[in-house]
Order: sequence, then structure tokens, then C-alpha cells
Amino acid sequence: MDRKVEIQKEFEKLKQIFSELEQKELDFISGLLEETAYQKVTLCEMREIMSETGMLLIHPKDNTKQKALPIANEYRRTANIYALNIKQLYSLLHKLDNEQENAFDQWLKESDSNV
Repeated sequence: MDRKVEIQKEFEKLKQIFSELEQKELDFISGLLEETAYQKVTLCEMREIMSETGMLLIHPKDNTKQKALPIANEYRRTANIYALNIKQLYSLLHKLDNEQENAFDQWLKESDSNV
């Protein structure tokens, strides 16, 4: 599938997760959602490459001589950025969930006050 289509697909998934936000809030985090979608597609592509090449170059005559391939370092860096983005989005989503008190939370509060 086309890279741009994959990124757009991931972006739409993320937008759906945050669909309960007001439009101005969604517009505010839209860049982070797009970047996170881009990072995910990039990581998938890198994993495909590394499944063929591996992460290390091993000397053919001496197994103790190893060198990390550039893609391994880039994958690690990209994965860290993606993890930070997900952490930030998760905390925003958790805050959103906490603001929307559900019926069970209300029931707990009422039962605590009746005891």
C-alpha cells in the first residue's frame, strides 16, 4: 500500500480515538497525531527492512566483531520518539476520561457518602 495512504489510515485511527474532543482541541493536537501516524508507518517499514538485514553486521570470520547497522540506531531513535508521542497522547486521553465521569464513578461516590 502507498506510504501516504498508510499514514492517513493511522492518522484517522488516532483521530477516532480522540473524537470526543472539541474541534479546537482536536485541531491543537492534530500535528502530534499526524507525527505519531508517520512514526508508526516508518517503524513498520524499518522492521521490514531489518527482518531481511538484521540489526548487526557480523564479521564473517570472527563472530565477536559486530557492528550495529545504521538502520538499527535509527529504528531505536524513531521508536523512542514514537513512545514519547504515545505517552503524551495517552496522558491526554486519560485526562479526558477522568473529566468525563461515568455512571459507575458516580455510583461509587454516592455509595461512599451513604455509608
